[in-house]
Amino acid sequence: MRAAVVAVSKKLMSTHIMHVVGARPNFMKAASTLQALARRNNIRQSLVHTGQHYDANMSDVFFQQLGLPEPDVNLAVGSGSHAQQTAEIMARFEPHVLNEKPDLVLVYGDVNSTVAAALVCAKLRVPVGHVEAGLRSFDRMMPEEINRVLTDQLADLLFTPSSDANENLAREGIPAEKIHFVGNVMIDTLVRLLPRCEEHLPSGLPQLYALVTLHRPSNVDDPEWLEQLLQTLSELSCHLSVMFSIHPRTRERLRECKSRVGADGKLRLHDPFPYLQFLALQRRAAVVSTDSGGIQEETTWLGVPCLTVRENTERPVTVSCGTNLLIGRETDRLREEVDRILSGSKKTGQVPPLWDGCAAERIADIIVQAF
Repeated sequence: MRAAVVAVSKKLMSTHIMHVVGARPNFMKAASTLQALARRNNIRQSLVHTGQHYDANMSDVFFQQLGLPEPDVNLAVGSGSHAQQTAEIMARFEPHVLNEKPDLVLVYGDVNSTVAAALVCAKLRVPVGHVEAGLRSFDRMMPEEINRVLTDQLADLLFTPSSDANENLAREGIPAEKIHFVGNVMIDTLVRLLPRCEEHLPSGLPQLYALVTLHRPSNVDDPEWLEQLLQTLSELSCHLSVMFSIHPRTRERLRECKSRVGADGKLRLHDPFPYLQFLALQRRAAVVSTDSGGIQEETTWLGVPCLTVRENTERPVTVSCGTNLLIGRETDRLREEVDRILSGSKKTGQVPPLWDGCAAERIADIIVQAF
């Protein structure tokens, strides 16, 4: 009799899913997954914000616009070197995991918070699910690439956004039963919020403009290259308005190199835009130039030309299938491609398979089945 009562009570117990986010791209991915799991029975969720992005424009306003709940805990790690930040997240996250005893921890993307949480859970034998698994740039100079590879080796459930990610994981020896091709959760959030974005368009928006973001060390930590890139953007602003959304890291580098580019007002420098405003700006842009992975995906879905200032991308489907072009460090090519777009010869693309707004629902179904 006692055994039967225990069995029934275990069945009635909810499964605790803990989500770990730390940076702006994580928030968009977690928002969809949290909502999908909320529609399932016997699922209890908690949200841990590591505080890796602590600037209000990079964090607080995103929670509000995406409909994310207040975090159950904010580890408030702040900035630091990659090693310092990763170690601090691990030290602050471990006691929380020990106290809460989650059944599954979901980590997102490729930031330091992702690999730090995965390492803690692996050592405590807590199952880990990695949302956006399998992406590879094959460039170990990128800190994010190290985070991706390590997280995928530690994860128990690997949710991939594209078929190339499945191929990468298989090549690295990940068992097939761990890998689940679900589509792109970031696109789920875009599809859900796109109808609301137009009301967030900034006033005085030029009719023809390029939208720019830059934050990766390969672009902003090299003063000579950064100055050259800014000079090119300034020259392009003679042909169309250039709206440069300045990441806090990039702004700090501009202060350090005392760049005067943009002082004439042609190159419009902006603080980071909130999600809905940035989505509206992307949708209407003549061209987007970036080094961000997520923006390569969003522009592909929106059908907006994207010129990526990198030598490689961990999202090759945006190039092979979408509207993305890799520019590398060729400012002449950047000028040429902008001229081509303005003359009406822009690259057209397609939306990749399963980028349909339902990826989080697939993730939720797999988790319910697994637990």
